[in-house]
Amino acid sequence: MSDSGLSPGSGISSVFPSLPGQGETTPETTPEPTGSPATPDQSPDGVSRPGVDRVDRVDHGADGAMASDRPFGLPGRPLRSNPFMFGLTGALGVLTAWLLVQAIASAGSALVLIVISLFLAIGLNPAVEALQRRNLSRRLAITIVFGSAIAFFVVFGLAVVPPLTEQTTGFARQLPDYVQQLQNHPLIRSVDERYQILDKIQQYVAGGGLATQMFGGLLGVASIVISALFSAFTVLVLTLYFLGSLNSIKETAYRFVPRSRRTRVRLLGDEIINQIGGYVAGNLIISLIAGVVTFLFLAMLKVPYALALAIFVAVTDLIPLVGAVIGAVVASGVGFLSSVQVGIACVIFFVVYQQVENYWISPKVFKSSVDVPPVATIVGALLGGALLGIVGALLGIPLAAALLLLAREVVLPRQDRL
Repeated sequence: MSDSGLSPGSGISSVFPSLPGQGETTPETTPEPTGSPATPDQSPDGVSRPGVDRVDRVDHGADGAMASDRPFGLPGRPLRSNPFMFGLTGALGVLTAWLLVQAIASAGSALVLIVISLFLAIGLNPAVEALQRRNLSRRLAITIVFGSAIAFFVVFGLAVVPPLTEQTTGFARQLPDYVQQLQNHPLIRSVDERYQILDKIQQYVAGGGLATQMFGGLLGVASIVISALFSAFTVLVLTLYFLGSLNSIKETAYRFVPRSRRTRVRLLGDEIINQIGGYVAGNLIISLIAGVVTFLFLAMLKVPYALALAIFVAVTDLIPLVGAVIGAVVASGVGFLSSVQVGIACVIFFVVYQQVENYWISPKVFKSSVDVPPVATIVGALLGGALLGIVGALLGIPLAAALLLLAREVVLPRQDRL
């Protein structure tokens, strides 16, 4: 009925509120617990039981498992903040670092050979690329360059070994005459009469002490020679391998760099390799010039063993700072053995040539490859020589150039932006 006062759609539910079980049911609500929750040392009924952790209470462990699922209780606090674990981790780290240092020290000689081989491969690579630009395959270019390097060392050996053998044989042949001259000398005779030196020498030789020391010395020399030959063979093999796979080695190394920075790192890395290769190639050219000029000068003065001395000067000229002085001293000393005039002429020649090499030849050769300030050159050579000897002195200058390049292109622009 329209006048009953009830709106359409309304019924008895609009007059009486809905009861549980009638119409729409209301969700059951769990009564809020009263009091504070039980602590780990307290049971749910409030009775304190210190040291007792109830297993049957509803709780979750660190891995989300229920306490009732663990018959042996919940795991304790993690040991990351435990002082014992902190000390143990630190001790293991120190031990690992110490073992790593010992391993590097034990493999130091092998690492030096690897560095030398890689250095030589980078130095010979510009010559290989120059031959490749003449439409030669890389394999043929490597064969030509590597064969030329081996031929140089063969010529060096053929030029140095025969004079040394001849001089040693002549000294052994003249040794009795030298001893007789010493015995006839008045000073030696008076000293022998007072201290009986010759008698003691004869007893020492007859007693076998000299033979024992000579045998041990010969074994030591033989071991040194064998080790040097093995090292030279290892360097040759590694150099050939690095020279053949230098491009793949570079690309593999660049792939360890994140892709967003790979282009810039590749440009910097290629520039560093070009500078090292340019330094090695330029140093070889300067040494070759020094050897050729020295041979022509010594041959003109008829100094004995001119070829061996010229090769020695060329090899020592590779050593920064002191190499040229060593070669000049040895060649001038042999000149003085010929005559005083020849020795003085050798001294004047090497002094003049060093000025020409330092102020004209070197700037012309290195102007397009390595741009290193003189102070950085001296510091790099001294530090490299103190760390790795002659090898370090050779590596010091190109590494100094690489560090200066990184500082100029990476460090200084970043500092300017701050």
